Amino acid sequence: MDNFTMPTEFIFVGFTDYLPLRVTLFLVLLVAYILTVVGNMGLIILVNINSNLQNPMYYFLSNLSFLDISYSTAIAPKMLINFLASKKSISLYGCALQMFFFACFADAECLILAAMAYDRYAAICKPLLYPTLMSKRVCICFIVLAYFSGSMTSLVHVCLTFRLPFCGSNIVNHFFCDIPPLLALSCADIHNNELLLFALCGFIQTSTFVVIFISYFCILITVLSIKSSGGRSKTFSTCASHLVAVTLFYGTLLFMYLRPTTSYSPDTDKVVALFYTIVFPMFNPIIYSLRNKDVKNALKKLLERNWIFK
Repeated sequence: MDNFTMPTEFIFVGFTDYLPLRVTLFLVLLVAYILTVVGNMGLIILVNINSNLQNPMYYFLSNLSFLDISYSTAIAPKMLINFLASKKSISLYGCALQMFFFACFADAECLILAAMAYDRYAAICKPLLYPTLMSKRVCICFIVLAYFSGSMTSLVHVCLTFRLPFCGSNIVNHFFCDIPPLLALSCADIHNNELLLFALCGFIQTSTFVVIFISYFCILITVLSIKSSGGRSKTFSTCASHLVAVTLFYGTLLFMYLRPTTSYSPDTDKVVALFYTIVFPMFNPIIYSLRNKDVKNALKKLLERNWIFK
């Protein structure tokens, strides 16, 4: 253990060595990544230039879009390059940075999703107290807490992971530097790392999911008291789409990080990871915003104004 040499790079196994399939995956995932960036960036711009969208709900939505772009960008460019590269490698420091930024933005997104659910709860269940419960100061505190917590937990994981001796293979059976596959490469006792991963990820993901679930449960109870069937249907539709998105996102994260490394299944985990790093960020603008009447009206006005100017 005293004579181990830290590898200078890691080699990704990726998905397949079959070139036609790699090219196909490259094209499909390139389109998905472009749609993720364009969709989420468009939402950020729309929220910032439209005065009707200057409220807490859309403030959180724009931050959610920023996080979707950020943690996808931490993974996707290198993954796409590796589909066409003969050697799918990443440097030691590049691996550490990729792990840090992905974990930071993913944890922050959990907290933003909880803040969004609380915002909807305050707006629907406590409308008279909404200006106080969701004041500008409160919103800023939520955002600062999300980014600070994400940064601190990510920093802890990176520091403890890269203090481990990797005295065996440097081949990572994954397509990016995630915590479980790197722990599997270490020849040291990783019990404390697994315990910390379970504790920190379990606390953030479970606590935020509980906040989201309770918030939407209270919303649904309030909605049931609405006499208008049209109003109930609209709110149920919005809540259902949000809850489905949240459940899928949290389900994949809990599956990945709240289990021992001994149950790590590389092929299954790579597919699951692909969903929460590439697929979900692409659909989030549709699920959280384009089903919203205010966003659709703002987009329509923007397009009409640009058409008139032309």
